[in-house]
Order: sequence, then structure tokens, then C-alpha cells
Amino acid sequence: QVQLVESGGGLVQAGGSLRLSCAASGRTFSNYAMGWFRQAPGKEREFVASISRSGLNTYYADSVKGRFTISRDNAKNTVYLQMNSLKPEDTAVYYCAAGPFYRTSKSYQYEYWGQGTQITVSS
Repeated sequence: QVQLVESGGGLVQAGGSLRLSCAASGRTFSNYAMGWFRQAPGKEREFVASISRSGLNTYYADSVKGRFTISRDNAKNTVYLQMNSLKPEDTAVYYCAAGPFYRTSKSYQYEYWGQGTQITVSS
């Protein structure tokens, strides 16, 4: 089992920045690719970004490319999502997830999930 706990959510104005963190415990963190997903009210959960086990490879949804950066620190068992130039449409609950493959946007391919953290971007 892998336990994931997100933090860093909150309220921010459009154009602002936030950094999310996801701390992992349980099995060896570096054995898993990590991803971030989000779910807005009334919408399906959607892929945001993912990162390979080593951290050398990343994958982004087109909607966040150039604004968000995913990174990880395997020594700290933590994955991050730096979010810049935030827009009201980025408002959602953000989830981190762990799985075997990084280059996938399919939520069912991720095995473990955190509880989520709310991001609200005001216009």
C-alpha cells in the first residue's frame, strides 16, 4: 500500500501561483510513477501531469502545458506541482496518484490516490 497526502491548496487570484505537495508513505516511493489529476464540480476527473520514477520524464495535459511543472524528490518521498499563471478554470480538487506508468492520462492506470486538496482561483 502507498498512502498519499496532498497539501498546499487554497484560494488564489487569477494570474497567481501555488505549489502543491504530495507526501507518500508505505512502499518505496521511487518504484512508482506519479501523477496529478483534478476534478471540478460537475465534471469528470481529468489528467493534469505525470512524472516518471526517476523524475527525468514528464507528461502534461495541453491545458496546463507551459504553466504547470511537476517534479519529485525521491529522498523526501514527495511529488510537487508548481502552478503558475492560474486561471479560474483551474479551480478544482487536485489529487495525486501513484502507478506503474508515467506516460498515461488514464486514471484507472493509477493504483493509489490521495484525498485531494481544493484549489480555487478567483477572477
